[in-house]
This record gives sequence, structure tokens and C-alpha cells, in this order.
Amino acid sequence: MSEPPGLTPAERRVWHAFPTGAEVVFGDDRPPGPDPDRTVRAHVINQLLLGGGETRDGFVAAVRIRGAYVIGQIELSGGVVRHELRLRFCRLVEPPFITNCRTSTLRFTDCLLPGLDAGGLHADGTLSLSRSVVEGEIRLPRAQLLGGFRLNDAVVTETEPERWALFSGGMTVENGFFARHATLTGGVRLVGARMNGGLFMEGSTLSNPGRIALDGENMVVQDAAELSRGFSAEGTVRLRNARINGTLSFDAAVLDSTDPGRLALHGSHMTADELLMNLAEPIKGRLSLSYSRIDVLMDRPRIWPEEIYLDGLVYQTLRGPATPKDRLSWVSRDPQFHLQPYEQLAAWYHGIGHDDVARKVQLAKLRARRRRLGPVGRAWNIVLDWTVGFGYRPWLAFAWFAALVGVGTTVFSAVHPHPIKDDVELPHFHALVYSLDLLIPLDSFGLQSSYDAVGWTRWVAYTLITAGWVLATALIAGVTRVLRPE
Repeated sequence: MSEPPGLTPAERRVWHAFPTGAEVVFGDDRPPGPDPDRTVRAHVINQLLLGGGETRDGFVAAVRIRGAYVIGQIELSGGVVRHELRLRFCRLVEPPFITNCRTSTLRFTDCLLPGLDAGGLHADGTLSLSRSVVEGEIRLPRAQLLGGFRLNDAVVTETEPERWALFSGGMTVENGFFARHATLTGGVRLVGARMNGGLFMEGSTLSNPGRIALDGENMVVQDAAELSRGFSAEGTVRLRNARINGTLSFDAAVLDSTDPGRLALHGSHMTADELLMNLAEPIKGRLSLSYSRIDVLMDRPRIWPEEIYLDGLVYQTLRGPATPKDRLSWVSRDPQFHLQPYEQLAAWYHGIGHDDVARKVQLAKLRARRRRLGPVGRAWNIVLDWTVGFGYRPWLAFAWFAALVGVGTTVFSAVHPHPIKDDVELPHFHALVYSLDLLIPLDSFGLQSSYDAVGWTRWVAYTLITAGWVLATALIAGVTRVLRPE
């Protein structure tokens, strides 16, 4: 097929290079400004990609251009493109429009362009915007990128509040989503995306202050999700209901919600094989892992924010330098008390053979529950805590019992009680046995019914009787968990 009429010298070079796939070089390594010698109309590129140019046996036809100033719109919507498009160091005046198109490889590397609309794109090869500057929104809803997606070292800026720097919903990416060391201003939306080759955003900066910096709700990632090694998010990272079949890493990352009242990381209902939370600095904002299921959770106490939501979180293994005291602080940072985080932590300590720590966690749970009780319940909670440690420390009851027996023995040895009936043969009085008889809620030795304390010692006797009933009731209630919420 002969070249169409009206081509400029620059466009003629592109047309004649197409059959062999040779790269046409117009200038140095930076996107140019308007220059007649470097200007290529987009409709010429469209014609070549949509079958308007000749091909040559023994060569792979392709459009490969370096350093061009492209005017008009690259518009391939609804088409079938069998040839590679590779633009390097080019400036595009209008955003490419390639929706619902089936293509081979598309590369806009080191380019300057005002956005990209590729909704419904089916690319058998790679879609790449690496090292490009995009001054507008990249749209990829429902896109299927079988050769992967590359956004390495790119700068994407979207200033409209209702738009996103990268907008995609239901996108499928094979062979990896790579956006390393990229700068994206305006937020990234990956809702419902499937990353079958992993998600790699090491060293990238996402900025959408006061809003969502990364929305990965319902996202599925195979292999690994690396939001690490210098990754920074200003705004909320939302991974609600995401599934990571591998490692989700925030190693050496920075999470800043830019508003203390907002969630810096919203990871509720999430599933992950491994979650690494060794951030570069403490999380600024709130953290939610509620109702998530994580096999291995590794974190460090220094990164925890003041408010953490852990209700419903289930994990198999905890790793990191956190001590039992640190872990108790961890589960107590929920603004609203919940039993489950304490139960889960106690079960984990029990499972690794630290039953003593598990008991301390259960004690901390019941003490934290105290603030939800009314005055009477709170008072009885304190009694159970002090006397028997809610049944986890029954030796406390015996310690109290021994101390009270010692007090009673001392008092009644100094001031003997009087016999109740003088004309009846009475058992021999013994201060120790008499104190035991007062404390045990049964008249076990017969001295309580035979002798009556006198004067001020009467109040000691009343105290011992009352303490005996309280200790017995607390011991039974604690050991059998009568008051333990299930």
C-alpha cells in the first residue's frame, strides 16, 4: 500500500520505517516542543496501527518513534491492533484514547502526555508508561494487561478532586504491576483489581491528603504486594477485603493519613499469608485490621499509632520484638473495648506454651472490661480482681485467708471472747481455731457458737465473718468463671 498524500517529511519517515519496525529518531532524549521537523500527526500513527500500512516478510512491523511532537489524538478505540506502538521521549498534545481495544504492546516511555484513557483495553503485551510525565488521569477500568503494567519512575499528577491519578476498577494484570519509584498525586484506585503477577510499588510516593491515597478494596494479589522500601502514602491506604496470596510488606514505608482522625491504613476484612509492618516511622493516623485473617504478622511496637482496631483479627503467628507488655498495650489501644483481641492473644500465647502470659492477658481483658460496668458491677469486679484474680490467681484467696487468720489469732489471743452460756460445758477456747471458725462460712469447729467477742473485738469478728463469705463467693465465682463473658 502506497503512502497517503499530504504526509510531511517527518511523517514520511515514520510511514516508511513501519514495515521493518525500525525506530525513527527525531531528536535528543527529552520530549520536544512544537517543531515542524519533529511533528507527527496522530492520525498517521492510527492508520499504521489499524492496518493502513504495508508489512514486509521477514520483519515485524511496528511504530517506533523517538523524540517526536505528536499532535492530534491517538485514537484506537474498538480496534484490533496487531503491531507494537513504542513512543520514547515524545510529547503528546492530546491524551491517547484506546478504550475497548485489543492490542499488542503499548509503550509510552520517557514521554510527556496529558492523560491516557484505556478503559476496557485488552493488551496481549505490556502497557508501559515508565519514566513518563502524565499531567492528567490514567484510566484503566476493566483493562486486561496480559504482559503486565509498567509505571516505574513515572510522575502522574491529577489536580481535580473528583478524579484519580490512576483510575481502574476490575482490572486484570498478568506478569506484574510495577510502579517503582513513581510519584502519583491524586490517588490510585485499584478496586477489584487482580494482580496475578504481584504488586510492586517500592519507593513510590502517593499523595492525596485528607482523602484516599491508595484504594485497593476487594483487590486480589498473587505472589506479593510490596508497598515498601521507601513507599510513602499521604492519605488513607484502603485495603478493605483485599486478598494477598503471599506477602503484604510495608517494610521501611511511611503511612500518614494527614488527619489524626482518619485511618492511615484501612485493612479490615483482609486476608494475607504474611503481613510485614516494619515501617520507617510510626503510623500517623489510625490503623484498622478488624476481622482480617493473617497467617504471619510481623510488627514493631514503635510503629503503632494511638488508635488500633483489632476486633475480629485472627492470626496464626506473631513475630517481632514485642514483649508481652507491648502486646497488652497493642490490644488495649482500641477506643472501644472488645473481648476478641484479648482472647486471640491469650490463645496464641497458650498455643506456644506461655500459659503464664496467657493468664495475664485474660486478667488484662477482665480489668479492661471494668470500665463498661455499672457501679455495682465495677465494685464486684474489683473484689474478684483483688481476692482471686478472677480465678486466674486463686492463691490470692489463700493469701488473704492466711493474713486474716493471723490478724484474728493475734486479736483474740490478747482479748479472749466471753462464753455465751456459763452453765454449759464449753469446748476449750483457742484463738487460731476461733478465727478459722469465723472465716469459714460454716460453724466447723463449734467455737463461733460457743464464744462471743467483746468490745472493739466484736468488729474484728464481724469483719472476719464478712471477709469469709466474700472470699468463698469470689473463689467460687472466679474459678468456675461465673462472671466470665463467653
